Amino acid sequence: MSDQRSCGLAALLATVAVLLAGCGDPEGQASTGGTSAGGNATVVRVVDGDTIVARVDGVEERVRLIGIDAPESVKQDSPVECFGPEASAHLKQLLPGGASVRLELDQEPRDKYDRLLAYVFRSDDDLFVNRAMVADGYAAAFVYKPNVAYTPTLQDAGRTARSTGAGLWTACSSNLPFPR
Repeated sequence: MSDQRSCGLAALLATVAVLLAGCGDPEGQASTGGTSAGGNATVVRVVDGDTIVARVDGVEERVRLIGIDAPESVKQDSPVECFGPEASAHLKQLLPGGASVRLELDQEPRDKYDRLLAYVFRSDDDLFVNRAMVADGYAAAFVYKPNVAYTPTLQDAGRTARSTGAGLWTACSSNLPFPR
């Protein structure tokens, strides 16, 4: 890991100020979860439906939205999955470049690809972006143990999206990128 990234992560973790508990509300607003670092990041760009690049304490970080799985649209050596481009476009609508976000970490801060793992909240209205992607039918709820602070909230949103046929649940009914 580069010294700059180590310093960025150290600075991020040093700014973690609030330990919250509970679940978000049904409208996608959240008042709870893991550890939060306030309005601590700026979106640089969206990579795909579940990954962004954000500037955190002056360092660009790849941030994987935990608790969700969106169809693939840019994975090397993989075909584009049903609703992958739409999921990516929807996340771009929710998180345009320059948007201020609050990243909330859980138990494990990084994955095996060295991506920062976070629950993402828009700073201007506290929209819980991970939940919105699931509720709107652009991603599925997916458990990434030990990061489970919002599992019930995300799974509830997923059940509703599936039962109403939101997004990929209708568009990809014969070619779902996820198990039912």
